Amino acid sequence: MRRPPPTPPTPRAVRRRTRPVRLAVVLLLGLLMALTTAPAGSATTTDTAPDTATAPADVRTAALPSSFQWSSSGQLISPKPDGSHNIVAVKDPTVVQHDGRWHVYMTTANTAGQWSLAHTSFTDWSQAAAAPHTYLDTNPDIGNRYAAAPQVFYFAPRDEWYLVYQTGLPSFSVNSDPGDPAGWSAPRNFQNSMPDIIRDNIGDGHWVDFWVICDDTMCYLYSSDDNGQLYRAETTIGEFPDGFRNTRIELQDANRYALFEGSAIYRVQDTDTYLLIIEAIGSDGRRYYRSFTSQGLGGQWQPLAASEANPFARANNTAFPGGAWTQDISHGELIRSGSDQTMTIDPCRLQLLYQGQDPGAGGDYSQLPWRLGLLTQTNPTC
Repeated sequence: MRRPPPTPPTPRAVRRRTRPVRLAVVLLLGLLMALTTAPAGSATTTDTAPDTATAPADVRTAALPSSFQWSSSGQLISPKPDGSHNIVAVKDPTVVQHDGRWHVYMTTANTAGQWSLAHTSFTDWSQAAAAPHTYLDTNPDIGNRYAAAPQVFYFAPRDEWYLVYQTGLPSFSVNSDPGDPAGWSAPRNFQNSMPDIIRDNIGDGHWVDFWVICDDTMCYLYSSDDNGQLYRAETTIGEFPDGFRNTRIELQDANRYALFEGSAIYRVQDTDTYLLIIEAIGSDGRRYYRSFTSQGLGGQWQPLAASEANPFARANNTAFPGGAWTQDISHGELIRSGSDQTMTIDPCRLQLLYQGQDPGAGGDYSQLPWRLGLLTQTNPTC
């Protein structure tokens, strides 16, 4: 949520490759090929993606390519100021489909530099630009507080919808209907204070961008510190939304801009593979996404498309048929195949709702003219 220096250092990139081992077996017909193995991952995230020809089988079967290509829409969602809301930016979108409608929650910034939340809804993306916005500060349970970086999902075990966002702490509201902005409850906190491990490593960063995902038994709370660390806390399905503990460093990099903020974690449909995307700042000062995969939420994250030359989503792997309206592919969310706490995505047609801005814009970060656009993957493997 803070403006970076104009030219941060370039993340390092070191390629690791697996090497097949051929085993000659006497008295057997022909030659048997040994299984290919890969070196263990590291908490330092400076690698590029493995080649699909030599990647471990669990990565190949996830139906995710080792490099990505995208096509971008133009600006789909822009600020809609009214008499009470002098909005200059919409950003940090979260999106879910429910009862035949798309529901988008997003951060707003006004001319006074204040951050809040808004909701819009439509049945087809062609209607997104014209759809009205409802500002959550009009909900008295939310009010005129600092609120930013939302995530919305349905928590099936409790039959409740959750809106996760930052209020300075990781907070959430609940609702019976994501299409009713007035129905969100007053915020409660997942954690009432910053864990010691974050305080010891945050430096001059900020504790931001909270993300929840659950498997069959556990729920995990991820967060960033704008200083090169990605954190994870955990609780059980039965205790959720309470009980988050055991905060640990999930990933870290000596280059703070390589693991900056905006992380999101998804389960790849019909697999045990999880996809992590996280926002980085490139050597040109522009924002982009890196990606990693893991077998299970307790596994080690392996780089997939994780460099400036081979990013998950960046201006250099995105086509803009209507004109390049942004050079930033910044804080966004993949379109999910469902709406529940497992955060499941269909790898056969990935789409990313993201924030971009006029490349010539400058000034205070809160006044940058962020708008929302939609990426569609053009090189799926299935």
